[in-house]
Amino acid sequence: MLLVTAAVAPSIALLYYFYMRDKYEKEPGGVLIKAFLLGVIIILPVLFAEMKLNIFDTSERNLVTAGYTAFVVAGLVEEAFKYLAFLLVIWKNREFDEMYDGIVYCVFISLGFATVENVAYVFSRGGLNTALIRAFSAVPAHALFGASMGYYLGVAKFVSKDKRLKYMLSGLLVPVLLHGIYDFILLSQRFMLFILFIPYMLYLWRMALKNVDKLVEVSPYKPIRKK
Repeated sequence: MLLVTAAVAPSIALLYYFYMRDKYEKEPGGVLIKAFLLGVIIILPVLFAEMKLNIFDTSERNLVTAGYTAFVVAGLVEEAFKYLAFLLVIWKNREFDEMYDGIVYCVFISLGFATVENVAYVFSRGGLNTALIRAFSAVPAHALFGASMGYYLGVAKFVSKDKRLKYMLSGLLVPVLLHGIYDFILLSQRFMLFILFIPYMLYLWRMALKNVDKLVEVSPYKPIRKK
């Protein structure tokens, strides 16, 4: 029970945080649960695709192997399935009625995926030590990749059609790039890249919080101040 709690607690904290940042019109619990479960469900096709694409021996300390595994096997596959889940189930949902909703729903999908992944890692690779490390690294990273995806998809939903494609593409490519860089730093096994890890995580948080503030402030539900 302790291991389960340790594995799940970071996701709960992050879900609560991004949910509460929606100041003016909270999303209904049913749709949020659906988004979270989407993230849980896609773990199966993700694992299948990653096994098929994983053509290198990741134990080799090789930058080409690290790059391919980081950007294609992990970054592209995982973010593409999150993106597809969002488009198929959330995009046309009537509750997706303001830009910040894109961030909320993408974060819930991402953390559904991250929660299952984290439970598997914690039980198979080190218990509480692994849980503690991943609570400040992998789990928040998934949330932040989701926040970047949600930012672009949130904007895409409400911009003019001539600008939509740019934001739709960014909604996939940016999180793939961010995810790939994250994994590449870790898989490279190079000290000079390891020292970039904490600054990179801080950058992800800074970018995500900036995007959150930006979309919250343009909410159509924001009260109009009387002059």
